Amino acid sequence: MDGITALFVEGMGAAAATSRILTQLQGRIFGLLYLSPGPVTLDALTDELQQSKSNVSVSVRGLIDWQLVRRVRVPGSRKDHYEAATDFWRVLQEIMERRFRWNVRQVLAAAAEAERAAAERGREARPFVAARLGALRAFFAAIDAGIGAFTQGKPLDPEALRNVLPLTAARAHQRR
Repeated sequence: MDGITALFVEGMGAAAATSRILTQLQGRIFGLLYLSPGPVTLDALTDELQQSKSNVSVSVRGLIDWQLVRRVRVPGSRKDHYEAATDFWRVLQEIMERRFRWNVRQVLAAAAEAERAAAERGREARPFVAARLGALRAFFAAIDAGIGAFTQGKPLDPEALRNVLPLTAARAHQRR
């Protein structure tokens, strides 16, 4: 691999390592595929990156799951070839939907479960706890709606956040 490609591959590996989405090797594989003019075999990836075939294979499968890499057929070859995704809008939609929206919905579920538990015990949560859970739920519901709009290519409704921000700020001020 030439010097520019090596620089890019290492930079993508470093970026991926801190992303908490991809591993360093996945970032390096993506970087190499992205700067490759055509599809690349698994053997070529292992040679270029000086990694074991099993490590590269597992990492490529993960990149395929994230839709960052796709397997392509090359006429006359029995081997699988891979190329990097270039539709970054689609890649970001996938990451937002699968990674961040899932986390946001986990927070919403935790708040709803706590509120449900308080209601089942026949009493309301303490006012402080109820206010905190309500503010958290309102904020994360607005974020969930924003992610949904983003992944559909629609604009975020600024009123949704404007209505939540004073609510959360006022509740934060109350605890002081």
